[in-house]
Amino acid sequence: MGTPAPGGNTPPPGSGLRRRHLLFGGAAAGVGALAAAGAQLAGTAAPQMQVASEDGANGTRTVPFYADRQAGVGTAAQAHGVFVALDLKTGTTPERLKSLLKLLSDDAANLTQGKPALADTEGELAVRPARLTVTFGFGPGLFRVLGPERVQAGPSVLPAFSIDKLVPELSGGDLLLQICADDPLTVAHAQRMLLKDSRSFTTVRWVQSGFRRAYGTEQSGTTMRNLFGQVDGTSNPAPGSAEFERVVYGDDGMPAWTPNGTSLVIRRISMNLDKWDELDKSGREEAVGRRLANGAPLTGKSEHDEPDFAAVTPVGFPVIADFSHLRRARPEDSSQRIFRRAFNYDSVPGPGGVSDSGLIFASYQADVQRQFVPIQRRLDELDLLNLWTTPVGSAVFAIPPGCAPGGFVGDGLFA
Repeated sequence: MGTPAPGGNTPPPGSGLRRRHLLFGGAAAGVGALAAAGAQLAGTAAPQMQVASEDGANGTRTVPFYADRQAGVGTAAQAHGVFVALDLKTGTTPERLKSLLKLLSDDAANLTQGKPALADTEGELAVRPARLTVTFGFGPGLFRVLGPERVQAGPSVLPAFSIDKLVPELSGGDLLLQICADDPLTVAHAQRMLLKDSRSFTTVRWVQSGFRRAYGTEQSGTTMRNLFGQVDGTSNPAPGSAEFERVVYGDDGMPAWTPNGTSLVIRRISMNLDKWDELDKSGREEAVGRRLANGAPLTGKSEHDEPDFAAVTPVGFPVIADFSHLRRARPEDSSQRIFRRAFNYDSVPGPGGVSDSGLIFASYQADVQRQFVPIQRRLDELDLLNLWTTPVGSAVFAIPPGCAPGGFVGDGLFA
C-alpha cells in the first residue's frame, strides 16, 4: 500500500489501534450502509444530501425523465455515453419483463434527477446528474417474450453488408440501456445501479463506452469530430425542427413503428488510425469530401455550405469525388435522412498495434429499412473511407415512447 503521506489517518505507534480494528470498523460501516439501504426499501425517509454552490458548473443540471418521448434522442449530446446490451434470461415471462422495466424506469427516473436509486449504498454519487439521460431500446428477443402478436412491431434486421466483419460479442441484444451524461462518474454510477436492477432478469451481452469533447471545451451545438479529425454530423436535422420530427419520429408518409417512438441502429466502426496516418491532408480531404479544418465541403468555405457535386477541377474531374464519404452518405432522396448521435471510443491497443479506436455510430430514424439501409448500401458499394474503417458490431433496437409518472418505459406494450 505504500507509506502514508504526512498528515494522513494512520495512527502513530503505540496508539493501540491495530489493523484488525480498522478492518472491523470498516465492516461496521458496511453494516450501517446496508441498514440505510434497508430503511430506504422500507419506505422511510433518506437523509438529505447537501449540494455545494455551482459557480457556473453543470453538475446539478437535469433532463426530465417523464415525458411523451424518451430523453437521450433529441437531447444535446453529452460528453460521455455507455451503451449496455442485455439478453433476457431463458424462461422470462411477460410478467417478469414488466417487473424489470418497472424497476429500471423507477431507478432511471431518480438517477436522472439527482436522487439515489432504490437501495443505492453510494447515493452521494447520484447528486450530480450532469444532464444524465437513460434511454431504453427493445431488441427482437424482447418482443418475442411479449408474444407473437408483438413481434411485428419489433426492430428490423439489417441485411448483410460486404464491408462488415461483425463479432457476436459486439452485436445484437434484447434490451438496450443508453446512459449519457457530461460526467463519467455519473455514467459509471448509473450503469452500476441499473445493472444491479437487471442481474436477476438478464445477462450482459456487451458494453460499449464512448466520449465526445469534455463539457465546456467548445460552444454548445458545435458539430462533433471523430478520431480521424473529421467533422462528423454536419447534415443532422436540428432537434426541435420540423425536419427532425419527420426524420426521427416519422410522418403520414413514413410513420414510426409506434407514436412517439423511433428506432436506433448502433454500429461499432473500427478506425485504422495507424494506416490513416500514412495519408496526406489532401488525400484525407478527398476521401471525406470536406475540409478537415472546418468541415466545409470541398466546393465551399463554411461547414454548412451546400456541396456542389457538379463542380469539376481544371482537368475535368469532380471536385467532390463520387467515392468520397460526403457523396456516398448524402442521399438525393430527402426521405433517406437519419439523425446521428455518435460517440468516439479508444480502447487498449491490440498486439503490435498503436491504436484500437473508432466510432460508436448511433443512428436514429423512423424507419430503418427506408432511411438507414439505402445510405449504408451506398457506403458499402463505393465509400473510399472503407479502406480505413471496418464495422465490427451491429444492433438494431426499437425505441419506445416515454412514460408518465407512475408508469414505466414500454408500458403501452402491456396494455
